[in-house]
Amino acid sequence: MSIVAIIRAGERSTQALLAAEALRQAARQQGLQIDIEIDGQPALSAGQLAAAGHILLVGEADDARLGQRPGRRATLDAVLADPAAQLQPAAAAERPLRIVAITGCPTGIAHTFMAAEGLLQAAKALGHAIRVETQGSVGAQDALSPGEIRDADLVVIAADTQVALERFRGKRLFQSGTKAAIGDGQALLRRAIAEASPCQPAGAADARAEPAQKTQDGPYKHLMTGVSFMLPFVTAGGILIALAFALGGIYAFDDAHKGTLAWSLFQIGAKSAFALMVPILAGYISYSVADRPGIAPGMVGGMLAASLGAGFLGGIAAGFIAGYGTRWLNRHIRLGQHLDGLKPVLILPVLGSLLTGLLMIYVVGAPVAALLAALTQALQGMQGSSALALGALLGAMMAFDMGGPVNKAAYAFATGLIASQVYTPMAAVMAAGMTPPLGLALATRLFRDRFTPDEYEAGKAAGVLGLAFISEGAIPFAARDPLPVIPALMAGSALAGAISMGMGVALKVPHGGVFVLPIPNAVQHLGSYLAALLAGTIATALLLGLLKKKIPAAN
Repeated sequence: MSIVAIIRAGERSTQALLAAEALRQAARQQGLQIDIEIDGQPALSAGQLAAAGHILLVGEADDARLGQRPGRRATLDAVLADPAAQLQPAAAAERPLRIVAITGCPTGIAHTFMAAEGLLQAAKALGHAIRVETQGSVGAQDALSPGEIRDADLVVIAADTQVALERFRGKRLFQSGTKAAIGDGQALLRRAIAEASPCQPAGAADARAEPAQKTQDGPYKHLMTGVSFMLPFVTAGGILIALAFALGGIYAFDDAHKGTLAWSLFQIGAKSAFALMVPILAGYISYSVADRPGIAPGMVGGMLAASLGAGFLGGIAAGFIAGYGTRWLNRHIRLGQHLDGLKPVLILPVLGSLLTGLLMIYVVGAPVAALLAALTQALQGMQGSSALALGALLGAMMAFDMGGPVNKAAYAFATGLIASQVYTPMAAVMAAGMTPPLGLALATRLFRDRFTPDEYEAGKAAGVLGLAFISEGAIPFAARDPLPVIPALMAGSALAGAISMGMGVALKVPHGGVFVLPIPNAVQHLGSYLAALLAGTIATALLLGLLKKKIPAAN
C-alpha cells in the first residue's frame, strides 16, 4: 500500500526531519511504501495524493488538498514516540481483519437490520471477517461473545442511539450512524480502519474517561436515544388505555368503576406506563450525554417536568440539562485515586440531581409548561387550513428521508404529544409513514415498465413493510432514483397527513401500522383514516408513474 505523510512542524524543523526518518524506517519494517512531504518540500503532486491508500497528517498539516478523502491525524510527538503505531491502520488494511460491530436505531426495527446487512456485505467485499450484533426492538440479537471481542482487530458502532461501550475498553473503535452503513458500507469500513481510536469508556473506576469519539455525538443522537427508550412505554400505555375505554367506556377511569378490569387497565396504562414516559425520555437523553452517572439526574428532572406540567418538552430540556450538567461536573471534579469510585455512585448523582432539579423548579419548568399548554391548546383547537397545513408538513417530513433525522424529528414530535393527550399528529405521522412503501408497492404493479425486475420483486416486501409502518422499505427505491422518487413520496405522504389532520383523526398508539387499527378505540374516525392512507398511496403511485422514466427493454 502506498502511504502519504504530510508533516507541518513550524519551528520544530529538526523534529520534523527525525519524524520523517522514523516513519520511513517503520514503513520499511512493515513492507509499506511511503512518500513524505515536510513543510511543503518536496511538494506531493495531486496524482500522488489520489493514488495513496492512506494519508497521515502530522503536526499542523491541513487537509485542504484532500477533498473528500479522510486523512488520519497524529501529533509530532506521537510519531516520534511510536512511528509504527501511526502506520498500524495502513498495515491493517493490507490484511484481513476480524471486525465486530453493533447496529441500532431509535425504533430498533428497519435501520438496525439494514445497517447490519450493509456491514456484512461490505466486509465480505473487502475480504474481512465480521460479526454484527443488532440491538433491535426485542433486545440484542447475535450478541458478541467476550472471546470475539477479545480477538477483534476493530470495533464498529453503526447506531443512531447510545451504545454501552464498557466491554470494548482498549479496543480500536469507530462510531457512526446507521445511514453510513446502509448507504456505503465499504466506505464506512475503510474509514473505520483508518480513523479508529482506542475506546476508553467511563466506568466506576475512572469516571473522568470519555468514550472514544464521544464529542462527535450531537443533540439529535441524544434525543433519539431517549425516544427509543420511551417508545415501549408509549405503546404499552396507549394500547392499554384504548382497551380500558373499549371495555368500560369513556369513564372507565372513574372511581365508580374501581376494581373492574377496565379500571385496572386504565391504571396500568395511564397512571403507570404514561407516567413513566417523560422521566424515561429525560433519563436516557441524559444517559446518552453523560453515560451512567446521568441517568438519575435525568429521571429526577423528568419527574419534575411531569409534575410541573412541562410534559415532553420539559423532559427534553431536563434530559439535556442533566446530561451536560453531569458531564461538566464529571470533567471538573477531581478526587484522589482512592475516592474516585465515589463519583459515579454518590457525588455525580447527588450534585447532578440537585443542579437539574433547581433549574427545573426555578428557571425552566414554568416557561416550558406555559409553552406546552399553548401548543396543546392550539393543536386541540386546530381545524380547517391550519390543520391541513400541519398535516401536510408532518407528512412531507416523514417521507423526506424515511427514517433519517427529518423523519425522526416529526415522529418524536408526534409521540411526545401523546403524553399531553394530543393524538391527531400521531395519526398523521403514521399514515404518512406508511404511504411511501405502500405507494411504491402499488406503483410496481401499475407501472411495471418503470422498474427493474429486482425493484418489481422488492415491491412485494415494501408493501408488507408499509403495512407495518416501516417507512424504510422505500429507501432502496429512493436511493436508486432519488430525483423522481423522493418528490413523489413526499407529495403522497403530505396528502395522507393533510387528510388525516383535516378530518380530526386521532391515534393513541405510536407504532404498528394497520395491525393496531382493529384495537378498539386505538383510532378515532377509522374510516377517514383509511381514506387518508388510500389517497396518499394512490397519489404516490400515480406520481411515480408520471415522474419515473421507462426502463429500456432488454435486448
